[in-house]
Amino acid sequence: MLPDVLYRSAAAFSASSAKRVLLFGMSGLGKTHLSNMLRDAGGWFHYSVDYRIGTRYMNEFIADNFKREAMKVPLLRELLFSDSVYIASNITFDNLAPLSTYLGKPGDHSQGGLPLAEYQRRQAQHRQAEISAMMDTTRFMDRASDIYGYPNFVCDTSGSICEVVEADQPGDLVMQELAAHHLLVWIKGSPEHKDELCRRFDRAPKPMYYRPDFLMTVWHEFLAHEGKPASKVDPDAFLRFGYARLLDSRQPRYAAMAQWGVTVTAQEVAQVKTPADFDSLICLALDRRSAQA
Repeated sequence: MLPDVLYRSAAAFSASSAKRVLLFGMSGLGKTHLSNMLRDAGGWFHYSVDYRIGTRYMNEFIADNFKREAMKVPLLRELLFSDSVYIASNITFDNLAPLSTYLGKPGDHSQGGLPLAEYQRRQAQHRQAEISAMMDTTRFMDRASDIYGYPNFVCDTSGSICEVVEADQPGDLVMQELAAHHLLVWIKGSPEHKDELCRRFDRAPKPMYYRPDFLMTVWHEFLAHEGKPASKVDPDAFLRFGYARLLDSRQPRYAAMAQWGVTVTAQEVAQVKTPADFDSLICLALDRRSAQA
């Protein structure tokens, strides 16, 4: 039997004066596109988990890393000691580069890589930050309504949400909190979408979050494949090596999360142009869920 969801039918969602939706799935499939569209149309508060991570829970780590690099430059070192310059990250909904840069990539320092132990430390920081940012959604939902008067709330999650929850465990506290206050919506990609994401990633590899056990499995596989010591690893080559594996490992974890909510496809999301289209898509997904019950 499927667990209960916030809106038990399409009619209940349509009639609700306070729609609360959480979007999850791999990056690049439409979470932020939908969230921006709803926010821009009015009536929807857009809560970005990545933005919250970068501006609240990782902000000091990011800024301190900038300062550490600045201290290596004599002029900037002098200005920092005299409080003549201010160094901070400028994260926005559309530019999360400071967060990605801080997470970094393991491998050869001369190629921009981090020692594995430092990389793991930053990964652990991100894990705790993501959990904290997810647990903040209910408070932000209340703020959006009480302070700003937004009736509707959309939570735009990180692609790594499935790595920090155990959705197949009914007692998972993060999943319980999210499902109690949002309709969870999985944007499910197709094999064609996976291929396109891999091509996009191959052109411009970016830092990712990995579960600790999965990271070590892929790391040792890559070292064996390359026949190089860890200090000589090409950081981008490692990220490319692990990306498709990461996508594959996340699919069953997303599917387990979807049992707490509904599923739509990336193809369906691509057809959504207005809030009315979005409402219709959610109603369709709820009808499909009801048919499975």
